[in-house]
Amino acid sequence: MNVTACLHDFRVKLNRVAHRYLPLAILAVMLAPEIATAGSGVIVMYHRIGDEAAFPSTSVSNEQFESHISLLEEQKYTVWPLEKLSMALQSGQPIPDRTVAITFDDAHRSVYDIAWPRLKRAGMPFTLFVATRSVDSGAAGFLSWDQIREMTADGVTIGNHTRTHLHMAGASIDRNREEIRHARRRLSEELSVDPPLFAYPFGEMSSAVRDLVIAEGFKAAFGQHSGVAHSSGDAYFIPRFAFNEQFGDLARFRRAVDAMPLPVADITPADPLIATNPPAFGFSVGTDMRGLHQLACYHSQFGKVDLMRLGEWRIEIRFAEPFRKGRTRLNCTLPGPDGRWRWFGRQFYVKPS
Repeated sequence: MNVTACLHDFRVKLNRVAHRYLPLAILAVMLAPEIATAGSGVIVMYHRIGDEAAFPSTSVSNEQFESHISLLEEQKYTVWPLEKLSMALQSGQPIPDRTVAITFDDAHRSVYDIAWPRLKRAGMPFTLFVATRSVDSGAAGFLSWDQIREMTADGVTIGNHTRTHLHMAGASIDRNREEIRHARRRLSEELSVDPPLFAYPFGEMSSAVRDLVIAEGFKAAFGQHSGVAHSSGDAYFIPRFAFNEQFGDLARFRRAVDAMPLPVADITPADPLIATNPPAFGFSVGTDMRGLHQLACYHSQFGKVDLMRLGEWRIEIRFAEPFRKGRTRLNCTLPGPDGRWRWFGRQFYVKPS
């Protein structure tokens, strides 16, 4: 066969391959955002609404909350119940891109007055984590059991948030166990529910507390560190983006609900309760992540911190000063496609002396 005939035969075969596989290639490109975020979702967390004058660190304004929900009503977002999202993460079920779950901690009155009616109009489910002592005592600004019963009957999911909203990472295991079980008993007595979901008060956790939560039979547990929940993450330290007046503007909310996971592994130290202060902190990034030279990490006490790359995928941080007592946070972000951000967060706790 001469050269001309060979070239003709090659072109014919190439065209056949292109016609067979090009549509699949185009489809893969079209689905790239969904593939990139498969097995992940964003969880948002609130305390109060409309109480920003008295509680600026734990309340968003009415206007901020309305802007958040109006954004989620756009077609590209899917709002799932928290339990559905957490179980899908663990089972590997498909999760639509930009799936969001909404949560409230502590059982403040504004959830009944403001959040529930607005979310009901929007057809959006949410979860309320109840710290039972404030409800039992009839504390000002908190929900009553009758109000919680009304919401529960309407489909609102209830979660366990201990009895007294204590600093669990600094408390004894016996105290923590009593707090969980007391709250479980009161929720069962008042609402006839035994919640499978748990939220750590203040988002504070230690390895010992995590082990206790697992032993107590919960299916998932949630912190208050920023980040995207994903299928390879810890089901008992799931991140949530927390919002208040200072950090509740629509631009930040949009960045959060559009965020993509930054999966990491081999976190050291593994325990968020800091024993050696400052810690030698590090984590490994998945080999499918690109552009790691753009990775940036910010600590709530020190601001932007210097990163060390060990090989291609290992990130280490050496802090020059000890962490302050109580909780601090680290946020690491990496630019993703379409102006979105990949996000990993971690919260630490140092026992007060």
